[in-house]
Amino acid sequence: MWDKLLFDFLNQIVRRGRLTLVLHDGRARAFGDGQGAGSVKVTVKDADLARKVVLGPDMAVGEAYMDGRLEIENDDLHGFFALILSNMSQTRNAWWQAPLALSQRAMRRVAQANPIGKAQRNIAHHYDLSGELYDLFLDEDRQYSCAYFEHPDMTLDAAQAAKKRHIANKLLIEPGMRVLDIGCGWGGMALTLAREHGAEVVGVTLSKEQHAVATSRAEAAGLADKVDFRLCDYRNVTESFDRIVSVGMFEHVGVPHYREYFDTVERLLTPDGIALIHTIGREKPPGVTSPFIQKYIFPGGYVPAMSEMSAAIERTGLWKTDIEVWRLHYATTLRHWFDRFSARIDEARAIYDDRFCRMWRYYLAAAEMTFRHDGQVVYQVQLARRQDAVPLTRDYMAE
Repeated sequence: MWDKLLFDFLNQIVRRGRLTLVLHDGRARAFGDGQGAGSVKVTVKDADLARKVVLGPDMAVGEAYMDGRLEIENDDLHGFFALILSNMSQTRNAWWQAPLALSQRAMRRVAQANPIGKAQRNIAHHYDLSGELYDLFLDEDRQYSCAYFEHPDMTLDAAQAAKKRHIANKLLIEPGMRVLDIGCGWGGMALTLAREHGAEVVGVTLSKEQHAVATSRAEAAGLADKVDFRLCDYRNVTESFDRIVSVGMFEHVGVPHYREYFDTVERLLTPDGIALIHTIGREKPPGVTSPFIQKYIFPGGYVPAMSEMSAAIERTGLWKTDIEVWRLHYATTLRHWFDRFSARIDEARAIYDDRFCRMWRYYLAAAEMTFRHDGQVVYQVQLARRQDAVPLTRDYMAE
Protein backbone atom coordinates (compact mmCIF):
# COMPACT_ATOMS: atom_id res chain seq x y z
CA MET A 1 0.00 0.00 0.00
CA TRP A 2 2.72 2.47 0.97
CA ASP A 3 4.65 1.97 -2.25
CA LYS A 4 1.48 2.68 -4.25
CA LEU A 5 0.74 5.82 -2.26
CA LEU A 6 4.33 6.96 -2.77
CA PHE A 7 4.06 6.35 -6.51
CA ASP A 8 0.76 8.25 -6.65
CA PHE A 9 2.34 11.11 -4.72
CA LEU A 10 5.35 11.31 -7.04
CA ASN A 11 3.15 11.05 -10.12
CA GLN A 12 1.23 14.04 -8.84
CA ILE A 13 4.31 16.05 -7.90
CA VAL A 14 6.81 15.31 -10.67
CA ARG A 15 5.24 16.44 -13.92
CA ARG A 16 8.28 17.97 -15.65
CA GLY A 17 11.78 16.55 -15.78
CA ARG A 18 12.64 13.02 -14.75
CA LEU A 19 12.89 11.42 -11.31
CA THR A 20 14.05 7.81 -11.29
CA LEU A 21 13.35 6.03 -8.01
CA VAL A 22 15.11 2.76 -7.16
CA LEU A 23 13.50 1.01 -4.19
CA HIS A 24 15.28 -1.10 -1.57
CA ASP A 25 14.34 -4.33 -3.42
CA GLY A 26 15.80 -3.15 -6.73
CA ARG A 27 12.55 -2.13 -8.41
CA ALA A 28 12.85 1.09 -10.41
CA ARG A 29 10.15 3.57 -11.37
CA ALA A 30 10.42 6.77 -13.42
CA PHE A 31 8.28 9.89 -12.94
CA GLY A 32 7.86 13.00 -15.06
CA ASP A 33 7.87 13.77 -18.77
CA GLY A 34 11.64 13.93 -19.19
CA GLN A 35 11.38 17.47 -20.54
CA GLY A 36 13.19 20.29 -18.73
CA ALA A 37 13.58 20.58 -14.94
CA GLY A 38 16.52 18.13 -14.99
CA SER A 39 16.93 14.42 -14.37
CA VAL A 40 17.73 12.86 -10.99
CA LYS A 41 18.15 9.28 -9.78
CA VAL A 42 17.37 8.43 -6.16
CA THR A 43 18.08 5.10 -4.49
CA VAL A 44 16.20 4.08 -1.35
CA LYS A 45 17.87 1.67 1.11
CA ASP A 46 15.13 1.68 3.74
CA ALA A 47 12.14 -0.66 3.34
CA ASP A 48 10.01 1.63 5.51
CA LEU A 49 10.89 4.89 3.79
CA ALA A 50 7.85 4.86 1.49
CA ARG A 51 5.56 5.02 4.51
CA LYS A 52 7.60 7.77 6.14
CA VAL A 53 7.64 9.88 2.97
CA VAL A 54 3.89 9.54 2.47
CA LEU A 55 3.19 10.61 6.06
CA GLY A 56 5.77 13.40 6.22
CA PRO A 57 7.97 13.92 3.14
CA ASP A 58 9.99 16.88 4.40
CA MET A 59 11.29 15.18 7.53
CA ALA A 60 11.50 11.68 6.02
CA VAL A 61 13.63 12.66 3.03
CA GLY A 62 15.92 14.92 5.06
CA GLU A 63 16.60 12.34 7.76
CA ALA A 64 17.04 9.52 5.25
CA TYR A 65 19.65 11.56 3.37
CA MET A 66 21.45 12.40 6.62
CA ASP A 67 21.54 8.74 7.64
CA GLY A 68 22.58 7.43 4.22
CA ARG A 69 19.28 5.55 3.78
CA LEU A 70 18.57 7.62 0.68
CA GLU A 71 21.22 8.28 -1.93
CA ILE A 72 21.10 10.82 -4.77
CA GLU A 73 23.15 9.87 -7.81
CA ASN A 74 26.40 11.87 -7.91
CA ASP A 75 25.18 13.49 -4.67
CA ASP A 76 23.40 16.04 -6.86
CA LEU A 77 21.50 17.83 -4.10
CA HIS A 78 20.95 20.96 -6.18
CA GLY A 79 19.51 18.97 -9.06
CA PHE A 80 17.25 17.06 -6.69
CA PHE A 81 15.85 20.17 -5.02
CA ALA A 82 15.51 22.03 -8.32
CA LEU A 83 13.46 19.15 -9.75
CA ILE A 84 11.23 18.76 -6.70
CA LEU A 85 10.70 22.41 -5.82
CA SER A 86 10.10 23.63 -9.36
CA ASN A 87 7.44 20.94 -9.73
CA MET A 88 5.88 21.43 -6.30
CA SER A 89 5.36 25.13 -6.99
CA GLN A 90 2.88 24.06 -9.68
CA THR A 91 0.99 21.35 -7.75
CA ARG A 92 -1.06 20.81 -4.61
CA ASN A 93 -0.57 18.39 -1.75
CA ALA A 94 -1.96 14.88 -2.08
CA TRP A 95 -5.33 14.35 -0.35
CA TRP A 96 -3.88 12.33 2.53
CA GLN A 97 -1.43 15.12 3.38
CA ALA A 98 -4.21 17.58 4.25
CA PRO A 99 -4.44 16.51 7.93
CA LEU A 100 -0.66 16.93 8.33
CA ALA A 101 -0.79 20.41 6.81
CA LEU A 102 -3.70 21.40 9.04
CA SER A 103 -1.95 20.16 12.18
CA GLN A 104 1.23 22.06 11.29
CA ARG A 105 -0.73 25.27 10.81
CA ALA A 106 -2.66 24.71 14.03
CA MET A 107 0.58 24.31 15.98
CA ARG A 108 2.63 27.02 14.28
CA ARG A 109 2.14 29.62 17.02
CA VAL A 110 3.36 27.08 19.57
CA ALA A 111 6.37 26.20 17.42
CA GLN A 112 7.21 29.90 16.93
CA ALA A 113 6.85 30.94 20.57
CA ASN A 114 10.18 32.49 21.60
CA PRO A 115 9.82 33.96 25.08
CA ILE A 116 12.95 35.06 26.91
CA GLY A 117 14.77 31.89 27.96
CA LYS A 118 13.46 29.65 25.22
CA ALA A 119 14.78 32.14 22.65
CA GLN A 120 18.29 31.72 24.06
CA ARG A 121 18.06 27.93 23.93
CA ASN A 122 16.90 28.07 20.31
CA ILE A 123 19.73 30.39 19.34
CA ALA A 124 22.31 28.22 21.11
CA HIS A 125 21.20 25.20 19.04
CA HIS A 126 22.58 26.81 15.88
CA TYR A 127 24.90 29.68 16.71
CA ASP A 128 26.80 28.05 19.56
CA LEU A 129 28.17 25.37 17.26
CA SER A 130 31.94 25.27 16.97
CA GLY A 131 33.36 28.54 15.71
CA GLU A 132 35.70 26.49 13.54
CA LEU A 133 32.68 25.26 11.59
CA TYR A 134 31.67 28.75 10.49
CA ASP A 135 35.25 29.61 9.57
CA LEU A 136 35.05 26.88 6.94
CA PHE A 137 32.50 28.62 4.73
CA LEU A 138 31.77 32.21 5.81
CA ASP A 139 33.65 35.29 4.62
CA GLU A 140 36.49 36.79 6.62
CA ASP A 141 34.08 39.04 8.56
CA ARG A 142 31.79 36.10 9.42
CA GLN A 143 28.68 37.62 7.87
CA TYR A 144 26.09 34.85 8.25
CA SER A 145 23.37 36.56 6.21
CA CYS A 146 22.60 37.46 2.62
CA ALA A 147 25.39 39.21 0.70
CA TYR A 148 24.71 41.97 -1.85
CA PHE A 149 26.02 41.07 -5.30
CA GLU A 150 26.28 44.37 -7.13
CA HIS A 151 28.04 42.43 -9.91
CA PRO A 152 27.64 38.69 -10.65
CA ASP A 153 31.37 38.02 -10.46
CA MET A 154 31.90 39.56 -7.00
CA THR A 155 33.70 37.48 -4.41
CA LEU A 156 31.79 36.54 -1.28
CA ASP A 157 33.92 38.91 0.82
CA ALA A 158 33.30 41.81 -1.55
CA ALA A 159 29.56 41.13 -1.68
CA GLN A 160 29.32 41.01 2.12
CA ALA A 161 31.18 44.32 2.35
CA ALA A 162 28.73 45.75 -0.22
CA LYS A 163 25.83 44.56 1.96
CA LYS A 164 27.19 46.44 4.96
CA ARG A 165 27.77 49.61 2.89
CA HIS A 166 24.23 49.45 1.52
CA ILE A 167 22.75 49.13 5.00
CA ALA A 168 24.94 51.93 6.38
CA ASN A 169 23.79 54.21 3.56
CA LYS A 170 20.15 53.51 4.38
CA LEU A 171 20.77 54.28 8.05
CA LEU A 172 22.26 57.72 7.27
CA ILE A 173 24.74 57.28 10.10
CA GLU A 174 26.78 60.25 11.28
CA PRO A 175 29.77 60.21 13.67
CA GLY A 176 28.77 60.01 17.31
CA MET A 177 25.36 58.47 16.69
CA ARG A 178 24.27 55.69 19.04
CA VAL A 179 23.34 52.50 17.19
CA LEU A 180 21.71 49.31 18.46
CA ASP A 181 22.53 46.12 16.53
CA ILE A 182 19.83 43.54 17.38
CA GLY A 183 21.25 40.08 16.80
CA CYS A 184 24.81 41.28 16.24
CA GLY A 185 26.25 37.87 15.40
CA TRP A 186 30.05 37.80 15.51
CA GLY A 187 30.15 41.60 15.48
CA GLY A 188 31.00 42.42 11.87
CA MET A 189 28.27 44.99 11.26
CA ALA A 190 28.76 46.73 14.61
CA LEU A 191 32.53 46.93 14.15
CA THR A 192 32.10 48.30 10.61
CA LEU A 193 29.69 51.02 11.76
CA ALA A 194 32.08 52.04 14.53
CA ARG A 195 35.28 51.89 12.49
CA GLU A 196 34.07 53.37 9.19
CA HIS A 197 31.23 55.66 10.31
CA GLY A 198 32.22 56.78 13.80
CA ALA A 199 29.15 55.32 15.47
CA GLU A 200 28.89 54.19 19.07
CA VAL A 201 27.31 50.75 18.89
CA VAL A 202 25.60 48.41 21.31
CA GLY A 203 25.36 44.88 19.90
CA VAL A 204 23.12 42.28 21.54
CA THR A 205 23.11 38.54 20.99
CA LEU A 206 21.82 35.44 22.78
CA SER A 207 24.72 33.29 21.57
CA LYS A 208 27.53 32.84 24.10
CA GLU A 209 29.89 31.79 21.32
CA GLN A 210 29.11 34.86 19.21
CA HIS A 211 29.36 37.20 22.17
CA ALA A 212 32.79 35.91 23.11
CA VAL A 213 34.11 36.23 19.55
CA ALA A 214 32.59 39.69 19.01
CA THR A 215 34.03 41.02 22.28
CA SER A 216 37.46 39.66 21.41
CA ARG A 217 37.29 41.21 17.94
CA ALA A 218 36.39 44.63 19.37
CA GLU A 219 39.38 44.52 21.70
CA ALA A 220 41.72 43.38 18.94
CA ALA A 221 40.52 46.19 16.66
CA GLY A 222 40.97 48.84 19.35
CA LEU A 223 37.22 49.55 19.31
CA ALA A 224 36.25 48.32 22.77
CA ASP A 225 35.42 51.94 23.75
CA LYS A 226 33.14 52.31 20.70
CA VAL A 227 31.35 48.94 20.63
CA ASP A 228 29.61 47.35 23.59
CA PHE A 229 28.66 43.72 22.94
CA ARG A 230 26.11 42.32 25.38
CA LEU A 231 24.83 38.82 26.00
CA CYS A 232 21.19 39.76 26.47
CA ASP A 233 17.73 39.70 24.91
CA TYR A 234 16.86 42.78 22.85
CA ARG A 235 13.68 43.13 24.92
CA ASN A 236 15.78 43.89 27.99
CA VAL A 237 17.55 46.89 26.44
CA THR A 238 16.45 50.18 28.02
CA GLU A 239 18.48 53.01 26.39
CA SER A 240 17.48 55.15 23.40
CA PHE A 241 19.27 54.96 20.05
CA ASP A 242 19.55 57.17 16.98
CA ARG A 243 19.68 54.11 14.75
CA ILE A 244 18.69 50.44 15.03
CA VAL A 245 19.90 47.74 12.68
CA SER A 246 18.93 44.07 12.67
CA VAL A 247 20.36 41.70 10.07
CA GLY A 248 19.19 38.08 9.89
CA MET A 249 17.63 38.08 13.35
CA PHE A 250 13.94 38.70 12.63
CA GLU A 251 13.61 35.12 11.32
CA HIS A 252 14.06 34.01 14.95
CA VAL A 253 11.38 36.28 16.44
CA GLY A 254 8.25 34.21 15.68
CA VAL A 255 4.86 35.59 14.65
CA PRO A 256 3.46 35.64 18.23
CA HIS A 257 6.19 38.17 19.10
CA TYR A 258 6.05 40.47 16.05
CA ARG A 259 4.07 43.18 17.81
CA GLU A 260 6.42 42.96 20.80
CA TYR A 261 9.43 43.24 18.48
CA PHE A 262 8.25 46.36 16.65
CA ASP A 263 6.96 47.95 19.85
CA THR A 264 10.48 47.50 21.22
CA VAL A 265 12.05 49.06 18.10
CA GLU A 266 9.71 52.05 18.47
CA ARG A 267 10.43 52.35 22.20
CA LEU A 268 14.20 52.32 21.71
CA LEU A 269 14.34 54.78 18.80
CA THR A 270 14.83 58.50 19.40
CA PRO A 271 12.14 60.74 17.83
CA ASP A 272 14.38 61.31 14.77
CA GLY A 273 15.57 57.71 14.71
CA ILE A 274 15.76 55.27 11.79
CA ALA A 275 15.73 51.46 11.85
CA LEU A 276 16.67 48.96 9.16
CA ILE A 277 15.33 45.40 9.44
CA HIS A 278 16.96 42.88 7.08
CA THR A 279 15.20 39.50 7.00
CA ILE A 280 14.45 36.52 4.83
CA GLY A 281 10.83 36.71 3.64
CA ARG A 282 8.31 34.69 1.69
CA GLU A 283 6.60 35.99 -1.45
CA LYS A 284 3.62 33.82 -0.56
CA PRO A 285 0.87 33.92 2.05
CA PRO A 286 1.78 32.99 5.65
CA GLY A 287 2.91 29.38 6.04
CA VAL A 288 4.88 27.08 8.33
CA THR A 289 8.54 26.24 8.83
CA SER A 290 9.92 23.07 7.28
CA PRO A 291 9.78 20.38 10.00
CA PHE A 292 13.32 19.32 9.09
CA ILE A 293 14.64 22.88 9.45
CA GLN A 294 12.64 23.34 12.65
CA LYS A 295 14.14 20.23 14.26
CA TYR A 296 17.72 20.22 13.03
CA ILE A 297 18.68 23.74 11.96
CA PHE A 298 16.63 26.64 13.35
CA PRO A 299 14.26 25.63 16.18
CA GLY A 300 11.70 28.39 16.69
CA GLY A 301 12.57 29.95 13.33
CA TYR A 302 10.05 31.20 10.79
CA VAL A 303 10.30 33.11 7.49
CA PRO A 304 7.66 35.87 7.50
CA ALA A 305 5.29 36.98 4.79
CA MET A 306 5.29 40.73 4.19
CA SER A 307 1.63 40.79 5.24
CA GLU A 308 2.62 39.46 8.68
CA MET A 309 5.36 42.05 9.16
CA SER A 310 3.16 44.90 7.94
CA ALA A 311 0.25 43.93 10.19
CA ALA A 312 2.52 44.21 13.24
CA ILE A 313 4.18 47.47 12.12
CA GLU A 314 0.80 49.09 11.42
CA ARG A 315 -0.14 48.68 15.08
CA THR A 316 2.82 50.81 16.17
CA GLY A 317 3.66 54.45 15.54
CA LEU A 318 6.39 53.56 13.06
CA TRP A 319 6.50 54.69 9.43
CA LYS A 320 7.55 52.25 6.70
CA THR A 321 9.85 54.66 4.86
CA ASP A 322 11.34 52.17 2.41
CA ILE A 323 10.99 48.50 1.47
CA GLU A 324 13.52 46.78 -0.80
CA VAL A 325 13.21 43.20 -2.05
CA TRP A 326 16.36 41.21 -2.83
CA ARG A 327 15.48 38.23 -4.98
CA LEU A 328 18.40 35.98 -5.94
CA HIS A 329 21.16 37.52 -3.81
CA TYR A 330 20.70 34.92 -1.09
CA ALA A 331 20.68 32.05 -3.58
CA THR A 332 24.08 33.21 -4.79
CA THR A 333 25.32 33.64 -1.20
CA LEU A 334 24.23 30.12 -0.30
CA ARG A 335 25.96 28.65 -3.35
CA HIS A 336 29.19 30.28 -2.19
CA TRP A 337 28.70 28.82 1.29
CA PHE A 338 27.89 25.35 -0.09
CA ASP A 339 30.94 25.32 -2.37
CA ARG A 340 33.26 26.57 0.36
CA PHE A 341 31.92 24.07 2.90
CA SER A 342 32.17 21.19 0.41
CA ALA A 343 35.75 22.12 -0.45
CA ARG A 344 36.69 21.74 3.23
CA ILE A 345 34.43 18.79 4.05
CA ASP A 346 37.27 16.75 5.59
CA GLU A 347 37.91 19.53 8.10
CA ALA A 348 34.20 19.62 8.90
CA ARG A 349 34.16 15.86 9.53
CA ALA A 350 37.06 16.29 11.94
CA ILE A 351 34.98 18.81 13.93
CA TYR A 352 31.74 16.80 13.93
CA ASP A 353 31.02 13.67 11.85
CA ASP A 354 29.81 12.56 8.44
CA ARG A 355 26.13 12.64 9.43
CA PHE A 356 26.46 16.27 10.50
CA CYS A 357 28.21 17.14 7.24
CA ARG A 358 25.45 15.51 5.20
CA MET A 359 22.87 17.46 7.22
CA TRP A 360 24.70 20.75 6.68
CA ARG A 361 25.12 20.26 2.93
CA TYR A 362 21.45 19.26 2.68
CA TYR A 363 20.44 22.42 4.57
CA LEU A 364 22.58 24.75 2.44
CA ALA A 365 21.44 23.22 -0.86
CA ALA A 366 17.77 23.16 0.16
CA ALA A 367 17.96 26.79 1.27
CA GLU A 368 19.55 27.91 -2.00
CA MET A 369 16.99 26.15 -4.17
CA THR A 370 14.14 27.51 -2.06
CA PHE A 371 15.29 31.00 -3.05
CA ARG A 372 15.52 29.95 -6.67
CA HIS A 373 12.29 27.98 -6.98
CA ASP A 374 10.00 28.45 -4.00
CA GLY A 375 9.38 32.15 -3.50
CA GLN A 376 11.84 33.11 -0.78
CA VAL A 377 13.46 36.55 -0.91
CA VAL A 378 15.11 39.04 1.44
CA TYR A 379 13.26 42.11 2.70
CA GLN A 380 15.00 45.26 3.86
CA VAL A 381 12.41 47.34 5.69
CA GLN A 382 13.38 50.85 6.73
CA LEU A 383 11.36 52.30 9.59
CA ALA A 384 11.21 55.70 11.28
CA ARG A 385 9.19 57.45 13.93
CA ARG A 386 8.79 60.54 11.75
CA GLN A 387 7.48 60.69 8.19
CA ASP A 388 10.30 63.02 7.09
CA ALA A 389 13.15 61.34 8.99
CA VAL A 390 14.73 60.23 5.69
CA PRO A 391 14.99 62.00 2.30
CA LEU A 392 12.00 61.77 -0.02
CA THR A 393 14.01 60.17 -2.82
CA ARG A 394 16.26 57.10 -2.67
CA ASP A 395 19.39 58.71 -4.13
CA TYR A 396 21.13 58.80 -0.76
CA MET A 397 21.24 54.99 -0.72
CA ALA A 398 23.77 54.93 -3.55
CA GLU A 399 27.38 55.79 -2.83
